[in-house]
Amino acid sequence: MFQRLGIIGGSGLGQALGRLMDGKPTEVTTPFGAPSGPIVLGEVDGVPVALLARHGAGHRHNPTRVPYRANIHALKQLGVTHVMATAAAGSLQENIHPRELVICDQLIDRTFKREGTFFDDLAVHLEFAAPFCPTVRKVLYESSHGLGINVHPKGTLVCMEGPAFSTRAECDLHRSWGAQLIGMTSCPEAKLAREAELCYALVGLPTDYDCWKPHPENVGAQELGALILGNLHAATDSALALARVAVKAIAVAGQAPCGCQSTLKNAVWTDPKQLPAAVKEKLKLLLPNL
Repeated sequence: MFQRLGIIGGSGLGQALGRLMDGKPTEVTTPFGAPSGPIVLGEVDGVPVALLARHGAGHRHNPTRVPYRANIHALKQLGVTHVMATAAAGSLQENIHPRELVICDQLIDRTFKREGTFFDDLAVHLEFAAPFCPTVRKVLYESSHGLGINVHPKGTLVCMEGPAFSTRAECDLHRSWGAQLIGMTSCPEAKLAREAELCYALVGLPTDYDCWKPHPENVGAQELGALILGNLHAATDSALALARVAVKAIAVAGQAPCGCQSTLKNAVWTDPKQLPAAVKEKLKLLLPNL
């Protein structure tokens, strides 16, 4: 059941979240360390909301160093049950234009340096065939109608390690897979949200065509950078507009049961009797019945 909506802002939106509402910055301590920064609590149209800038103040954390576990655990501690996350991305397909939005439905994880689970000390095998919550995805797409924004209802995002962008060969490989977007921050965030039994959806913000499509010859490096930054600002404005109209609809739809909120029911394979008390204490919010 819905309690509070978490909104995670990536590049661009993370710094613009203050335009969504006035709120109270709240420091949170978790068993997995400190989150990216204070989480802002407030209301939008009477709906409780928690705002989190994924990269922290001043975009301090690069994609590999984002404290993903602390971020998701902190949102859970604050009563968040549903999450709308955003992430800047490169488009891998001609029909996905910069400044549009993509409500992702699939994910390919190519990261390799990140702590990808809360459950290091036991065996938890998560069902993850559909990585994004269908309830929140549906509401986001329906809420986009009438906004004058071109929103794609589905798309596969490849999450790479970074921080460097793709080589041309890598880009061609990702395109051959049929993926629509390339980004750096959806993993392990989406997996951790599922482990925390949150209804999590991701809105991709295409800023350019990665490196598969040649840039116009008459566009220099400075002009290209300004163009990409302009695309990011435009996509950010669209994401904020979508968030404003979707908040209340997510709260209403979230009153119905969703499978995301019971995903751990049959996922724990370890006998609880084998776990030290310290592990049970660390995981009590996520697995209260250990």
